[in-house]
Amino acid sequence: MSADLAQGAVRAPDGRKVTEVAVGVMVQPDGSYLLAQRLQGKPYEGYWEFPGGKLEAGESVEDALARELHEELGIEVTASHRWHTLEHDYPHAYVRLYFCKVTGWTGEPHSKEGQAFVWQKLPVAVAPLLPAALPVLELLEKEAASN
Repeated sequence: MSADLAQGAVRAPDGRKVTEVAVGVMVQPDGSYLLAQRLQGKPYEGYWEFPGGKLEAGESVEDALARELHEELGIEVTASHRWHTLEHDYPHAYVRLYFCKVTGWTGEPHSKEGQAFVWQKLPVAVAPLLPAALPVLELLEKEAASN
């Protein structure tokens, strides 16, 4: 894993602060992906998303990803790489999402924060999906079709 810090504009086009987020696209050998359901009380509660969380000051994407997946799932990431970056303008926040494919980890993922988790193959069967997850699922489907 590289230790470079995430870099980009700190302000959205409308002047709001950009929230940088490390996101884990956990991939099992059978091609299934782990999705998490957002907790009650959070924006978009009940929506499904890839697990992850906000970068802390001075933290690299890879370090944030490892920390968040340990905090949320109780796993240690052993193999990941930055895969895709996108920005999304939600009513509550403008986010820059650093999607990392996670292909290796130790421990069995389990909910440490109370959220539901599910392994899904494409096309996913759960709904609703967080809006920023939709283009990522489309990319995964295109990749799968080309292999």
